[in-house]
Amino acid sequence: MISTLRERFNAQFTEEKYRAFLRALDEAVGAKIDFRVCETPVFLPKELLHEMQQSAMEILAQLDTPEYRRESERAVPARYRVPNDVPHPLFMQVDFAVTRDANGKLSPQLIELQGFPSLYGFQIVLTQAFQRAFHLSDLEFLLNGLTVENYVALLKQALLHGHDPENVILLEIQPEQQKTACDFVCTERFTGVKAVCITALKKRGRKLFYRRNGKEIPIHRIYNRVIVDEFVKKGIAIDFDFRDDLEVEWAGHPNWYFRMSKFSLPFLRHRHAPRAYFLQQLARYPENLENYVLKPLFSFAGSGVKIDVTAADLEAIPPAERAHFLLQEKIEYGPVIKTPDAASKVEVRLMFLWLDQPLAVTTLARLSQGKMLGVDFNKNKTWVGASCCLFEA
Repeated sequence: MISTLRERFNAQFTEEKYRAFLRALDEAVGAKIDFRVCETPVFLPKELLHEMQQSAMEILAQLDTPEYRRESERAVPARYRVPNDVPHPLFMQVDFAVTRDANGKLSPQLIELQGFPSLYGFQIVLTQAFQRAFHLSDLEFLLNGLTVENYVALLKQALLHGHDPENVILLEIQPEQQKTACDFVCTERFTGVKAVCITALKKRGRKLFYRRNGKEIPIHRIYNRVIVDEFVKKGIAIDFDFRDDLEVEWAGHPNWYFRMSKFSLPFLRHRHAPRAYFLQQLARYPENLENYVLKPLFSFAGSGVKIDVTAADLEAIPPAERAHFLLQEKIEYGPVIKTPDAASKVEVRLMFLWLDQPLAVTTLARLSQGKMLGVDFNKNKTWVGASCCLFEA
């Protein structure tokens, strides 16, 4: 999107360089990357980045209120309501589609919110690998003046909160089999926090334990990466209940997975946020349904989203389930990334750490040439997949 950088990158790009980059990335991570990494970083104009950051802060401010906190309590299913909730998420993701407005100007449009962690470890390694492979070290990637050193210090503060890394775990379902396993490897390298499967935890009274090097270790703090949708879908059996009042701290309280999510969208009024409605609250459907998408409030890996919506689709949802669906104005991603093939669309995620206040620390990007950004919509395509954003100092 910065034309001079894009033209220079494309002119120097070769498939051989890309394959060498992927090999170097696997080596830098210390694990095989189990998802498609794009051929290119995103060159993000400073003006657009500033607009994203400002908009994200304004959007979060609309949700950081006593009124919204009260409303969002009903988003948490009773069966998965974890005690000792906190006033805000520790980790926050704000996803923007890059579009073009009526005048052709680049414009961010909110796609989704997440009060849940993202790839805070892997994203740093990925971006540095892009910089080394394609000689882009003169460009920035951390936000708000952060260096890699103080970024890692903030991440350690968020995860450890003063505890010994041995007593802090990254909690996941079969972590070694997750596509995000590369992030778990990087997280352990940066912070000392090891990934542990939720089925390996043992409960003794109000305490949780895991085994390490043949010894039972008490858990004082949990970096939660368990997605409840996957937990339910797989029918995972565990030695504790999410509702238990445990002697443990949460690095990312699980309730915020629900409380800051698609559920939040109908409460927003912002120039860069599309209108969204809870399906059960609509007395009648919008006449221009072709301009809306239907989304389940909670779904694993974007499953269940319907792009081309009809009234028949909406009528087919049983009354008891309508509270779990959202009708949202459709966003037209702009084909803004020039490639040797078709132009690619891009979604930019601002990644926040929310310690004393929300702080945008870095970005994540995903490129697509399909209707959506998921793998199923981009099969057999190139210049799509996971990426990062770089910008001029």
